[in-house]
Amino acid sequence: MKGMTDEEAMKHLQDTLFVIGGKWKMPILTALSKGCCRYREIQRNVPKITTRVLSKELKHLEENKLIERKVFDSPLSVEYKLSKYTYSLLPILEQMVVWGKNHKKVISEKLPLS
Repeated sequence: MKGMTDEEAMKHLQDTLFVIGGKWKMPILTALSKGCCRYREIQRNVPKITTRVLSKELKHLEENKLIERKVFDSPLSVEYKLSKYTYSLLPILEQMVVWGKNHKKVISEKLPLS
């Protein structure tokens, strides 16, 4: 990477993977980007996620400023939304989807025996 050492670049990459890596963070961000904002809506749109894991991941995303949590008093409810900061990440996520789709094609092709 220009303007930084290999060590600095690796540290930044590791920080990024810590924040958005794992099985559930991307699907949660995707659900939020599609307009899901309440806990149960997010859970319905992220198949097979448990309530405990969803709570933990939402807290992690909030701590890292990727989502905002708003509590309403009457009736008591909580809504989540992407932070403005997260919108800088969305084009990267879209490219990751494209890469993943292409990668699946590459690995599913039969490789010639050597």
